[in-house]
Amino acid sequence: MAERITLNVNGETHSMTVDPDMPLLYALRDEIGLRNPKFGCGLAQCGACTVHVNGEATRSCVTPVSAVAASDKIVTLEGLGTPEKPHPVQKAFEEEQVAQCGYCINGWVMTSAALLKQNPKMTDAQIREGLAGLKCRCGTHMGIIRAVKRAGTMMG
Repeated sequence: MAERITLNVNGETHSMTVDPDMPLLYALRDEIGLRNPKFGCGLAQCGACTVHVNGEATRSCVTPVSAVAASDKIVTLEGLGTPEKPHPVQKAFEEEQVAQCGYCINGWVMTSAALLKQNPKMTDAQIREGLAGLKCRCGTHMGIIRAVKRAGTMMG
């Protein structure tokens, strides 16, 4: 049975009548019209759907909208930075020319931003551990590590 749900996404309030078990990913894409996060696996195994919920990287494909209260702050890639003022991770990914197909980049950027907020001076090993579980079929992993380190220097 559908319920009225209110979400705080990228600083804006959105109300919708949806099934409370609907994945947050579907609400963000289908109800609000955002194009990031992406649907990847639907099982929280690839990371393409990652958003921040109260600053924590969260896989939106397995998070029901009912688990996210109106007071929770949801940030998507669209809300992380702007073309004029990109987040340091976005800027570093661009400078390192990380993206190839670009499908997975949402997960890498959002997860990296959450990690660097906690520790901007991570070692390569810490970066690898923090990003474990994310998938990139293009094989841009070394560029991603360079970009995360570069963003860390901008943030730290």
